[in-house]
Amino acid sequence: MSEIIYGFIFGFLSSVGFGIITNNPRRTLIPAGLVGAVAWIVYIIVGWYNHGLIMPNLMGAVVIGILGNLCSILVKAPVNIFYVPCLVSLVPGAILYDSMRNFTLGHDSLAAYGFVKALTVGMSLAIGFIIAEVIANKLYPPVKRYLAKKEKK
Repeated sequence: MSEIIYGFIFGFLSSVGFGIITNNPRRTLIPAGLVGAVAWIVYIIVGWYNHGLIMPNLMGAVVIGILGNLCSILVKAPVNIFYVPCLVSLVPGAILYDSMRNFTLGHDSLAAYGFVKALTVGMSLAIGFIIAEVIANKLYPPVKRYLAKKEKK
């Protein structure tokens, strides 16, 4: 349970922090932080049941995509404002660092393994965003219509 609480806190802080670094509008920082925190919790929970890297990253990206699209409608901001800071905790930076270190030290087989692993994670993130966009394009037009009607009143 403490892993989920810490995951929520640090997922929120990392998303908000990267949103500040990338100069996102202030009104988008809290929603982006919440999306990043929920995505990181999903990553942790899926990781409990699937010990690989593909499924947790795929599901985290789907959550970022779906909630990021919803936040972009509600906050009236481009969806990339939510995608970029939330994705930071899922990017395989440490794997790439270790691969480059192994490559420079002459451990070619370890480097190749790390590069393939990082490529796999990157592909799972991209596929997760594609799945989320398909879902969002089907689910959110009624939400947009409802909000448009509500604003006219």
